[in-house]
Amino acid sequence: MQVPEDAIPKLALAAYAVFLLVAFGWRTLRHYRRTGDSGFRGFSGGATARAASVLLLVGLVAAPLAPVLELTAGLAPLPALDRPLLHGAGIAAFLLGLALTVVAQSRMGASWRIGVATDERTALVTDGVFRHVRNPIFTGMLLAVSGLVLLVPNVVAIAAALCTLAGLELQVRAIEEPYLFRTHGEAYRAYARSTGRFVPGLGRLR
Repeated sequence: MQVPEDAIPKLALAAYAVFLLVAFGWRTLRHYRRTGDSGFRGFSGGATARAASVLLLVGLVAAPLAPVLELTAGLAPLPALDRPLLHGAGIAAFLLGLALTVVAQSRMGASWRIGVATDERTALVTDGVFRHVRNPIFTGMLLAVSGLVLLVPNVVAIAAALCTLAGLELQVRAIEEPYLFRTHGEAYRAYARSTGRFVPGLGRLR
């Protein structure tokens, strides 16, 4: 049975909407009901923090534009990546990324935040999926974005993924890790020496 040409970009757009609703909308609402706090701290700070915010915002906006432009403006996918097998891999990566994001957010409990408030102290979570990577929520996000690239492999989707990766790298390296070192000291130092940043074993601090 032949799949309609517009089915894959429509699926990618629907998947992106589901990710936003679950990972941000539902999680924020659940956190607020449990704690009376939305968990949103924004990305305020110096030039590096602003750069991270801009990159993440560009990625957030460009990701849904990729399937929209393919549907409405005829933006063509890259032929080498536009294959049914890679589409299947994209669906699997997206579902894995969504599941990892939800599990990691849940494991953080009351410590879950969007952004960093430098005058705030939250518990250091090191168990569950955090036993394997220090930033499993971001790992899940990157998996989900990579899945969308495989579903709609055009230049806009690739640019969105690269902006998201660059923004998360800046956010983690320049903002979150220094904050965690200041807040948790040797406990975080020991954790970071034994646990990868986004991938198990990679990005351990020495």
